[in-house]
Amino acid sequence: MKYLCALRDLLISLVASTIIIYAINIIAGFAGADYVFSHGETFIIWILMAILVNNCLKR
Repeated sequence: MKYLCALRDLLISLVASTIIIYAINIIAGFAGADYVFSHGETFIIWILMAILVNNCLKR
């Protein structure tokens, strides 16, 4: 049962981190900024944001 809860938390954190990253990028685009991320930068930001969201879910 712990595996299912961990898998659920992992999926929630990965999806939420994707939404957060794109929301920040879109809002910055409306403000006039033009950000271009490489694949490596996007991956690192995505994983770090997923860790942050996962830590927020545990509290």
